[in-house]
Amino acid sequence: MKKFRFIIILCLCSLFLVGNVQKRVIDDVNIATGFGIEKSDGQLYGSIMIPVFKADKSIGNFTFTAKGKIPRDLVSEMQKTASQPIVGGSLDVAFFGEDLAREGIIQVLDVFLRDPTIGARLNLAVVDGKVDEIFKGNYGDRGNHEYLRQLLEQNMKVHNLPLTNLHFFLADFYEEGKDAYLPMLKKTKNDLVSIIGIALFKDEKLVDILHENKMFYFKLLVDKHTQGSVMVKEKHGDASVKSISSKHKIKILNRNPYKFGVHLKIKGFLTEHQGGNLKKSEVEDLEKQLEKQIVEECTTMIEDFQRKEIDPVGFGRIAQTRTRNFDFKKWQEKYKSAQFNITADVEIVQIGVIK
Repeated sequence: MKKFRFIIILCLCSLFLVGNVQKRVIDDVNIATGFGIEKSDGQLYGSIMIPVFKADKSIGNFTFTAKGKIPRDLVSEMQKTASQPIVGGSLDVAFFGEDLAREGIIQVLDVFLRDPTIGARLNLAVVDGKVDEIFKGNYGDRGNHEYLRQLLEQNMKVHNLPLTNLHFFLADFYEEGKDAYLPMLKKTKNDLVSIIGIALFKDEKLVDILHENKMFYFKLLVDKHTQGSVMVKEKHGDASVKSISSKHKIKILNRNPYKFGVHLKIKGFLTEHQGGNLKKSEVEDLEKQLEKQIVEECTTMIEDFQRKEIDPVGFGRIAQTRTRNFDFKKWQEKYKSAQFNITADVEIVQIGVIK
């Protein structure tokens, strides 16, 4: 009986304690779902995207903007113009202007790291153009933050954008032997934003942009495909191959000088072919042509990375984990002269009708 009374008292105490927790009613705060920052004329310009919940259950958008000298000044300036407090904790996206990204973004990311309400899965991107213009677009009635978040996440999941977010970017930034990268976005219409490539970083600074037609090959090297697609130029007619799955394996073949073996394995299905139905021998020709195309494109890409002294694939990290007494001070010079033997194995597992 005493035990039963103790349980009742404990439950009542818990009820009263819950009542004392600080509450924030959703209608009494501005919930930040997107943060943008860029630089112009020596000043930082910040934007915060706020969803506006309407009576018809659609979601509108409002954007606070401010300028300042350091990132924390921006939020303080925005708070001065807000009728309700601006609160984080629901950030879906954080975008950086290209000019700022070329100068370095780690100072801004440091602000995120110090805020416990911001999750490591926050989607990051670099913007070609004005960040606040992207936030002020009209992307449907589910809210701009939802459109932008889904734009990035679905392209990572089923298309040619490699997986990246705040966690992955910081992991690459702080780890020696691998450079970070982020999606590159551009507003193409009032109701449309496009992924136009990959922003490649050296330390914290953007140094190069990989065009969107190279993204399929880049993802082969740094991630794995589930449904990425690529065009193949072949003597029987141009074809579109959609990747069902891909994986890569990197080995060290030699250390003096360094030579890496990169093997790429792709299984895909034919979604379009200009020449109509294909014979089995023509399908084999198509597989060989795609293998050749992958080897050429990936080799050219890696050699370009060497010239620009960036390593987004992470060959330095691979060398360090598989070499005793590895010295990163000597690695930069060795990376410039490293050789790469790239091989590809393509299997088209679904082709429709064959003769």
